[in-house]
Amino acid sequence: MMTAFPMNRSIVCVLLLASGALLAQHEYTATDIENGGRQYVNNCVYCHGPEGDQIAGVSLFQGRFKRAVSDDDIVQIIRNGVPGTGMPAQTGMNEANARTIVAYLRSAAAVPASTLTGGNAARGKSLFEGKGACATCHRVQGSGSRMGPDLSDIGMQRRAVELEKSLLDPGAGVLPQHRFVQVTPKSGPAVTGRLLNQDTFTLQLIDSQERLRTFVIADLRDYSVLKDSRMPSYKDKLSRQELADMVSYLVSLKGPNKP
Repeated sequence: MMTAFPMNRSIVCVLLLASGALLAQHEYTATDIENGGRQYVNNCVYCHGPEGDQIAGVSLFQGRFKRAVSDDDIVQIIRNGVPGTGMPAQTGMNEANARTIVAYLRSAAAVPASTLTGGNAARGKSLFEGKGACATCHRVQGSGSRMGPDLSDIGMQRRAVELEKSLLDPGAGVLPQHRFVQVTPKSGPAVTGRLLNQDTFTLQLIDSQERLRTFVIADLRDYSVLKDSRMPSYKDKLSRQELADMVSYLVSLKGPNKP
């Protein structure tokens, strides 16, 4: 399952005006990094971009900054802004959330860039719709299936290296909101679908016929969240050039009115 962090339109430009490499001062958990990825997409990506390199002289995932030299420096920049620049103070963001962004930046910086180069987005689109059969699960700009996450703006949410990993090893990083669940009613057959929402009393999923289904938990014999991704690996299904083309196409998906 191609993963995608949830998006909103509020822009918080984490303008990391710092010099030198980021000095590690704190340890972070996998949960911190995952939450930080969501915070980055929600708050930073429209100015810094999914690769963290849209601000001149700053490359968040390659350790190039202008002022901050520590985790604490970056937290202060996120929360207090930088006067006279495009970085506003984010007084509504608490320190814990700001620190998860730092966790994500540190984690992303440790991941090598994608090794797939020379891709062609037009060829990738043809692969997406044809040989890759991606539209049988995913939707782009109103076309395709709703079984998997909508990928219309995936190029604004995920780095090329993350998209490459999703194609080669889709089970490695499935977000909780993209998990599939199997429910077995007390009367009737088991149903498998993508989990959309769950509370104390009910859960909602979208089934294989793209129908929205709501189940009362008290009426179920059992239910379980499936750990494995429903998306196949393309490691042995696409050539290296085809993988590069597919990543190029996915990176080009910026959502409505995005170049």
